[in-house]
Amino acid sequence: MTNNVVVDHHPGNSVAEGNHEGDFGCSMVELRNLMELRSAEAVARLNDSYGGVQNVCKRLKTSPVEGLSGNPTDLEKRRQVFGQNFIPPKKAKTFLQLVWEALQDVTLIILEIAAIISLGLSFYHPPGGDNELCGQSSGGVEDEGESQAGWIEGAAILFSVIIVVLVTAFNDWSKEKQFRGLQSRIEQEQKFTVIRKGQVIQIPVAEIVVGDIAQIKYGDLLPADGILIQGNDLKIDESSLTGESDQVKKSLEKDPMLLSGTHVMEGSGRMVVTAVGINSQTGIIFTLLGAGEGDEEKKVKKGKKGGAPENRNKAKTQDGVALEIQPLKSQEGVENEEKEKKKVKVPKKEKSVLQGKLTRLAVQIGKAGLIMSAITVIILVLYFVIDTFGVQGRPWLAECTPIYIQYFVKFFIIGVTVLVVAVPEGLPLAVTISLAYSVKKMMKDNNLVRHLDACETMGNATAICSDKTGTLTMNRMTVVQAFVGDTHYRQIPDPEAILPKILDLIVNGVAINSAYTSKILPPEKEGGLPRQVGNKTECALLGFVLDLKQDYQAVRNEVPEEKLYKVYTFNSVRKSMSTVLKNGNGGFRMYSKGASEIILRKCTKILDKNGDPRLFKVKDRDEMVKKVIEPMACHGLRTICLAFRDFPGDTEPDWDSENEILSDLTCIAVVGIEDPVRPEVPDAILKCQRAGITVRMVTGDNINTARAIATKCGILLPGEDFLCLEGKEFNRLIRNEKGEVEQEQLDKIWPKLRVLARSSPTDKHTLVKGIIDSTVGDQRQVVAVTGDGTNDGPALKKADVGFAMGIAGTDVAKEASDIILTDDNFTSIVKAVMWGRNVYDSISKFLQFQLTVNIVAVIVAFTGACITQDSPLKAVQMLWVNLIMDTFASLALATEPPSESLLLRKPYGRNKPLISRTMMKNILGHAVYQLTIIFTLLFAGEKFFDIDSGRNAPLHSPPTEHYTIVFNTFVMMQLFNEINARKIHGERNVFESIYRNPIFCTVVLGTFAAQVICTVPTSHLKFLKEAGHGITKEEIPEEELPEDVDEIDHAEMELRRGQILWFRGLNRIQTQMDVVYTFQTGASSLQGALRRQPSIVSQHHDVKNVSSPTHVALSSVNSTPTTSAVAAAAASPPVGNQSGECVP
Repeated sequence: MTNNVVVDHHPGNSVAEGNHEGDFGCSMVELRNLMELRSAEAVARLNDSYGGVQNVCKRLKTSPVEGLSGNPTDLEKRRQVFGQNFIPPKKAKTFLQLVWEALQDVTLIILEIAAIISLGLSFYHPPGGDNELCGQSSGGVEDEGESQAGWIEGAAILFSVIIVVLVTAFNDWSKEKQFRGLQSRIEQEQKFTVIRKGQVIQIPVAEIVVGDIAQIKYGDLLPADGILIQGNDLKIDESSLTGESDQVKKSLEKDPMLLSGTHVMEGSGRMVVTAVGINSQTGIIFTLLGAGEGDEEKKVKKGKKGGAPENRNKAKTQDGVALEIQPLKSQEGVENEEKEKKKVKVPKKEKSVLQGKLTRLAVQIGKAGLIMSAITVIILVLYFVIDTFGVQGRPWLAECTPIYIQYFVKFFIIGVTVLVVAVPEGLPLAVTISLAYSVKKMMKDNNLVRHLDACETMGNATAICSDKTGTLTMNRMTVVQAFVGDTHYRQIPDPEAILPKILDLIVNGVAINSAYTSKILPPEKEGGLPRQVGNKTECALLGFVLDLKQDYQAVRNEVPEEKLYKVYTFNSVRKSMSTVLKNGNGGFRMYSKGASEIILRKCTKILDKNGDPRLFKVKDRDEMVKKVIEPMACHGLRTICLAFRDFPGDTEPDWDSENEILSDLTCIAVVGIEDPVRPEVPDAILKCQRAGITVRMVTGDNINTARAIATKCGILLPGEDFLCLEGKEFNRLIRNEKGEVEQEQLDKIWPKLRVLARSSPTDKHTLVKGIIDSTVGDQRQVVAVTGDGTNDGPALKKADVGFAMGIAGTDVAKEASDIILTDDNFTSIVKAVMWGRNVYDSISKFLQFQLTVNIVAVIVAFTGACITQDSPLKAVQMLWVNLIMDTFASLALATEPPSESLLLRKPYGRNKPLISRTMMKNILGHAVYQLTIIFTLLFAGEKFFDIDSGRNAPLHSPPTEHYTIVFNTFVMMQLFNEINARKIHGERNVFESIYRNPIFCTVVLGTFAAQVICTVPTSHLKFLKEAGHGITKEEIPEEELPEDVDEIDHAEMELRRGQILWFRGLNRIQTQMDVVYTFQTGASSLQGALRRQPSIVSQHHDVKNVSSPTHVALSSVNSTPTTSAVAAAAASPPVGNQSGECVP
């Protein structure tokens, strides 16, 4: 490969140097210092210290033309000396940190405190406990079994809190892990073009090393620092590093320094990489930020870390993940991190529609819960105080104080429980689970979601502004018509039919005046289509050259890129590209190509059928537009004009005055390029229209082409009065004399606008902003936008959801987007809509379910507390309900897969309330039904089931069968309501496709099983009952029992099983005392039997009088003095241990 710039390049380039042992000619620190200089200063240092960029290449043992050898040992050595292109991520939060964060929840803290107080009091036995004047507070409490069980409630609450915290922390942890996985996936997909062994290859950004020769082009985000070797019309946006918004021109003479994290806005070129990873300019800033953050944290121990997983703002999940020198991060990453340091913990305004609604709802529910719980506590305290000191007229005794405190703590716990149940803390969890699940599944549907909330916002989209090329069309372009030498060919002409000199101009004009990165490669599979690499329009023109049986590569070999004198690269303003070559005679020839109406306007001549230029007047142009260009455009073809101009050699033109250079052209040919509509697009657009989403096409193509394609896609329908506008006309209609956009004018246009052709990126941004800000119509619009070009960034950022093209999109577009379409296909957007609506519906399902539970539980706890002095649902039970109903139900309902039926309804829009009429009806209807059943059971349940009433039980009494039935019924109703909650739009069949969601089935069955196990009566689990109790009487062989024990057994059998527990303890102590007494005195046992007789009678009497064993008041009525003595014995600590060895 000959080359006129690099004559003096290092003769033994790195292909031979792969095994070179010596060190490189410059150190990492020297290069790093060099990269800190700018413009003239940098050029001076480069020339003085290094002898120009060619010598830098020599010192780095690389060839400016061939690049590195790619020898693994050489690459490894470079990584060791200069570092690798990788910025270490910020450390992820440990599980313990997440646990600590979950513990910060206010309701949980309140519960923890209450539980600890309750726990402490249960172990504290007040000295005046047996004082009758304290009322029934101690009544029935101090049965030896139950006094020890008082701690269970406090411990259970703490245990539940621990479980809730662990579950929350685990969810946060898995969410963060998913974020990181997503981030690394985005990074792996980021590749960059380098030259190795003379071959142009794409490698992952992380594999770039110092000394690599990188090819840069319009739209790239530079992955490392480097020095320009050769450039064409290169302009860089360095705002991410300098904050200056003006584009910086780069050239070898003025400013050859290229910095990582900056965007190439125009042009192309090659650079030698001089600094990577943490030594590059972006890396240095990140390192400083990292260090700064560490200091901040030491100073502000309380300040939470900046990178909480919730930072869902546009800092693109800055928290971490190996930034594979994410230039993707640089632009806002740097600014955002700096802002974040300034304003620690200032939450960013959430962009998501749903999250706004949820936050408002949660706050309202929280307030209501707080009020209810406060009222509950006040009523309970007043009731107790009035009843004890007013109605019963007892004095407040000092020794009774601890007992009263225990009561107040119990009331407080009930109040907190009401609050816990009222606050739907499962909501954020449900949102997170639903979004994370959807994001994972959307990967399979070619949607790479970069911001979680975008997924849900997409469900509310009312408008999609889509690009044409590559999104609606296949982006596989082919020339199908041509106008050459005054002849319009409806198909590719025969090479023989075109004059050799015209053919020569076409071949050179296409081969030289297009990026050398665009090329056509042989098909991968036999019989397949040739592969198009690079810019698709250029590939179509190169394909045209091949169809004319010519070879463009030979021309490129003859004129390598270094020989190009000046290149005006394509951009959205020019809409054309021109390349200047120097001729042998000192003159210049310029080849141009671009949109036909733009280039033809600059043509003054055209080649006739003999290949000679003839005058091309305005009327000729109008005729050509009418006869050639419009017919082509009406078939949906893009028209491209090829032209050239010769400059004489006597004086060199002023290349910077572009308008003068790009005039007086001679037209060679006009070609019509077809880009077929993707076969699946019309159907997808129909689905969107059915779903109430308006699709608009915004394209740079001419209006006829755009209209033809829009009609094929179904965006324009025959007989509808839709608008198709060109960018100029659009601006004329919406701007006032001063050139400012007027919203009222725009509001008249956008509702009918369907196609915006020949539009600039500014027009796209104006349209998107106008639609979002508009207040016309019954609801505000939610707009999604697709974009692939660097200049689409502002529109993508402004939109509610920005889609970037994964294949054709530039790094800049991907950086500005929320979702990347990995297959560039419009149908994937429809999938995103479906998933978004599914998320919204999942949250609504969960809400419907959750609110029913909350309403019922709060009302039951409140009424129960006010009427029976105690909540029928205990704190532990409420926490259990909260755990299964919040965590598991959110898992079950948030993972419903979407169905096509979601696309049959209109979008909800920004203003629609979260809870629809139907949902409200379902919630209230079910709540009334549940309350009816629960209150019936609560106040009449004992009659139905012939059991003892659980109402009005004293402090620390054991659980009753009555309340267990109430609790069980409550949980089962919630469980079946979970199935009801699967449908929220009034559908009849709630079981429909229930098997499609295995998670749901598992959760429902799992909860059912857990509930059954939790409420098995303890008497049936014998081994639990006996744990620590030694031997029961039934197990003692008969001959060892004193003969009079028989009586007791018979008596016990006569008692109901549920009432045995309390008396058994009492009897056991009595029996043991008798035995001791008998052994000590040697007296006959008859006395003991007689002594015991009245006590048994009194027991019978007590049982008949008192409805429930749980609060037997130990009265001395109808009882011999011995009974009182026994009672006193029972109330005091047990005399002996359970094995029967007694202490006198």
